[in-house]
Amino acid sequence: QMCNGLEQPRKQQRSDLNGPADNNNTPETKKVSSFPSFVDVPGPCEPEDLIDGIIFAANYLGSTQLLSERNPSKNIRMMQAQEAVSRVKRMQKAAKIKKKATSEGDSQALTEVDLFISTQRIKVLNADTQETMMDHALRTISYIADIGNIVVLMARRRMPRSASQDCIETTPGAQEGKKQYKMICHVFESEDAQLIAQSIGQAFSVAYQEFLRANGINPEDLSQKEYSDIINTQEMYNDDLIHFSNSENCKELQLEKQKGEILGVVIVESGWGSILPTVILANMMNGGPAARSGKLSIGDQIMSINGTSLVGLPLATCQGIIKGLKNQTQVKLNIVSCPPVTTVLIKRPDLKYQLGFSVQNGIICSLMRGGIAERGGVRVGHRIIEINGQSVVATAHEKIVQALSNSVGEIHMKTMPAAMFRLLTGQETPLYI
Repeated sequence: QMCNGLEQPRKQQRSDLNGPADNNNTPETKKVSSFPSFVDVPGPCEPEDLIDGIIFAANYLGSTQLLSERNPSKNIRMMQAQEAVSRVKRMQKAAKIKKKATSEGDSQALTEVDLFISTQRIKVLNADTQETMMDHALRTISYIADIGNIVVLMARRRMPRSASQDCIETTPGAQEGKKQYKMICHVFESEDAQLIAQSIGQAFSVAYQEFLRANGINPEDLSQKEYSDIINTQEMYNDDLIHFSNSENCKELQLEKQKGEILGVVIVESGWGSILPTVILANMMNGGPAARSGKLSIGDQIMSINGTSLVGLPLATCQGIIKGLKNQTQVKLNIVSCPPVTTVLIKRPDLKYQLGFSVQNGIICSLMRGGIAERGGVRVGHRIIEINGQSVVATAHEKIVQALSNSVGEIHMKTMPAAMFRLLTGQETPLYI
């Protein structure tokens, strides 16, 4: 689960919040009084309480540092959070073993802390002494995740402006020009993990309204508010939601193959925006084990192989897992049987509301988080096949953009992964694994 307030597409909110929202010299109270009430801010807290600050009890497990691109996808952020938890737990285990070895006893007491959350900052206080252990301005928080009873708080590291390490070393193999930034990841344990994550997300929204009020702007007059209202009144339309919850579509298959024989498949990414990010079966080799079985179809989403989950893993990792099956004679697959074409429904009440995605030559190349397009099932990396019943397979880029730009009401689209489309239309030669 992820805190919506941090990953929703309020880009204007995020950028404005990076500036004056943390300016303690702004005479906020005086100006705020000109607007009597808050625009509804979803979350577990009263907005006024977040201005003063609220406290949650938690255990501090530790912190670790990661390198990250400036604006990674939601899936990558979640993977980073899970990696941080794994690292901290390994460090805890190593410390416990060391204490045993030095005969200092094996009782590793957790550090009990008070987690202070407000629209200005997040502080961690020692529960006993009330000493400040760490203090982050709210605007420096990049991501918050709750994983069971664990909360991961990710913050950008402050760097000296004079240092060339402002955005530091690039990971080997990373694309040139993609700088990496240091992220500090704090890991906490609390029964209120989900509430903590939701409260921090809500603090971002309240802080944004505070910033508007401090500058004499009524939040109710803001067009972003209108857009948010449209978003909040729309249910998630995604065939996946119904499709994945139908047990008839979820299958466990056993495939037989010869030792040394490849599985004979091509897989592609399901695309950012998928309800369960995994890989899709895009092609099968004639006479190969996958095709021979008669149990698989193009479009099937592979959840796990021999008990190893593929959900959230990079494509290259999934390909490596499949290549590693070469010397096995039996392969167990968990799949969700899916059609190769994804159905999309975008509800756009008026032309003044942006669709929230961009297209290049029929391929969806970016998607605004939480927008009406994501709610409608649009996925990055997919090729648009059809718009409102009309095929656009051989349609010029300008006409596709025009058709989308001028559409209001319900916009129906059919899409499929661009890589699958190229394979099915013979534009690419399949490389079977």
